[in-house]
Amino acid sequence: MKNILKTDGSSTTLIIRLMVGVVFLSEGIQKFLFGETLGAGRFAEIGLPNPEFLGPFVGSFEITCGTLVLLGLLTRLAAISLLCIMLVAMATTKADTFANAGFWAMMHGSRTDWAMLLGSLFLLIRGGGRWSVDRKIGG
Repeated sequence: MKNILKTDGSSTTLIIRLMVGVVFLSEGIQKFLFGETLGAGRFAEIGLPNPEFLGPFVGSFEITCGTLVLLGLLTRLAAISLLCIMLVAMATTKADTFANAGFWAMMHGSRTDWAMLLGSLFLLIRGGGRWSVDRKIGG
């Protein structure tokens, strides 16, 4: 458990935590507020199985992991979940764009996805940083 909580003393990691945490927390909440366009309805539109379950399930994970990242609590575990969410999201939503509109349209449409993917990867590698709960309880 100590390795999961281990983090560096960087104070600037807070900036990445704020970016990743706020976006995921917001997106998770929106999956419940606007389920027809951003939650189950969106998942049905792109052909994912069992969208009525998957929409709230993914939304709950985004809310939980976004909150954990904001607190810097179990940052690495939260980052693993968020990496999985981003990889699936990119594979399911950007493949059509690539096939129909080409590489540059896909890159343009996935700029936030890349930021969240790489931000989550950063947090997996570095941990929560100086101002995190991980650092307080992990020593």
